[in-house]
Amino acid sequence: MILSDKRILEEIEQGHIIIEPFNREYLGTNSYDVHLGKYLATYRNRVLDAKVHNEIDGFEIPKDGFVLQPNTLYLGVTMEYTETHRHVPFLEGKSSTGRLGIDIHATAGKGDVGFCNTWTLEISCAQPVRIYPGMPIGQLIYFVVEGDIETLYNSKANAKYNNPTTRPVESMMWKNKW
Repeated sequence: MILSDKRILEEIEQGHIIIEPFNREYLGTNSYDVHLGKYLATYRNRVLDAKVHNEIDGFEIPKDGFVLQPNTLYLGVTMEYTETHRHVPFLEGKSSTGRLGIDIHATAGKGDVGFCNTWTLEISCAQPVRIYPGMPIGQLIYFVVEGDIETLYNSKANAKYNNPTTRPVESMMWKNKW
């Protein structure tokens, strides 16, 4: 079950969902619009290795925009910091973003209950496209959880993306035991 606009507002009022900054005009019928933060990053190496720490180079998107290029993975970040304490948050691209040929996540659209941070975006594009800091980039959808939760994400000792940040975060796959 997806939360409606009225239910999202109720959950915000009760402190179960936190969105900072929050602007009522970005609340949709059953979602909340999020915006592109001012930082992007790219991986230093063209060939990535899942077993090693792949380092990134970050930069600030100029006010007059930045042109994304196909065949490059960009890591972006939402302007909004969010906390979700009782629901499963999903981040999806806006239809307007998709119609520009922009994908905002490769696979990581689902957050965990207890996720408290900005969202790192895995941005790719079908053709060159200029993007801007602060542009609408996606929407958060909240799903109801059935049953009690044993361990919230932000209290897991092995959670790899718990450090609050306003910048994109590279893959931490190399920290997994396999």
